[in-house]
Amino acid sequence: MTSQKTADHAYVRKLNTATILNLLRTTAPVSRAELAKQTGLNRSTVSSIVNQLLQNDLVRETELQREGVGRPGMSLTLNPDGGAAIGVELGVDFISVVVSDLLAQVRWRVYVDVDASLGQAVIVNRAEAIIDEVLAETAVSNLPIFGIGVGVPGLVDVQSGVIKLAPNLQWQDVPIKSMWQERFQLPVHVENEANAAALGEHYFGVAKETNDFIYLSAGVGLGGGIMLQGQLFRGSGGYAGEIGHMTIDVDGALCSCGRRGCWETVVGPRAVERLIRTQIREGADSLLTDMAQGNVETITFDQIVEAAHQGDAVAESALQKVAVSLGIGIANLVNVFNPEMIVLGGRLRLAGELITPTIAQTVQQNSLQHPLDNVKFANSAHGAEACVMGAIALVMDNVLREPTIERS
Repeated sequence: MTSQKTADHAYVRKLNTATILNLLRTTAPVSRAELAKQTGLNRSTVSSIVNQLLQNDLVRETELQREGVGRPGMSLTLNPDGGAAIGVELGVDFISVVVSDLLAQVRWRVYVDVDASLGQAVIVNRAEAIIDEVLAETAVSNLPIFGIGVGVPGLVDVQSGVIKLAPNLQWQDVPIKSMWQERFQLPVHVENEANAAALGEHYFGVAKETNDFIYLSAGVGLGGGIMLQGQLFRGSGGYAGEIGHMTIDVDGALCSCGRRGCWETVVGPRAVERLIRTQIREGADSLLTDMAQGNVETITFDQIVEAAHQGDAVAESALQKVAVSLGIGIANLVNVFNPEMIVLGGRLRLAGELITPTIAQTVQQNSLQHPLDNVKFANSAHGAEACVMGAIALVMDNVLREPTIERS
């Protein structure tokens, strides 16, 4: 019984510590008295936990500026030098690595282009070399590292950290978590890129005060992260959110997953590029011909957005067609999940102001009224770094939800 009581006490203290850390993340600077008021904990419990956090450098306390006489109050914030996380995105043609501290301040960032055809081993080795460099930098700065978060475009077994299938990378059954935990001797958390980005928007971005939202990310394909009641919705096996592979045309274009007619084959960047190339080959007059120096096969989504911003009719028409298809798909998601917000990320964000009005209008026309009432549209706060900041959030989420405040 005594050991059970001790275990229960430790568990309750851990929960209380997590509650305080999360309040500091969202509301700091805040006083001990305010922490007690907001958590419902008594002041002695709050002070005991705060003192332990101060001792372990996770929190810092400073004097509040005040006018008049009397002793100034003290405010608490998370300590940016108390620790940091490494976020890694293994993209189809790039590797991005970011180090961010407890205040979500980026300390280091590295971005390198890679050729997916080099294969898994070469790309993983290149990422490991970058992480080695980053760890050397943090060691010099005496900045503790809590762990490594990894975002990848594909199906991930979150518990085992195995990349089950990443069709655009042509990877299958890659045990990245166990590989990197053994190599770096740090906790490693692996997640689908869109899920990671959704968590990042919830922690650090436009959905910080929103518990129910859907994040849509267009990179090579189309991914989605679904946040319900402040938690990532992963489904029974952990693979929920692959909305880009909803079948909308059984006789449609071949998708990288091996099936036909997936949503991403209609609205993903590659789909827009294919549409534009076909139109120009058929004689359409566009600024994109000059942008591509006559080689239409090199036209990119980013160039299409740029041309549309310059008033190019062909580019504008293609983006509007995609916006309608996006809107129809989003309308179905609104009817199913009843979110507060739709966040456009990845390359969709580049075209945000060009396509959002059409998307919103299409959603309005194709959604049931009541699920639609409170839906807002927003562009990702982090743009190209949405996933890697989400990888940071994976680590921070673990630290704040399951804090181990007894540090060596």
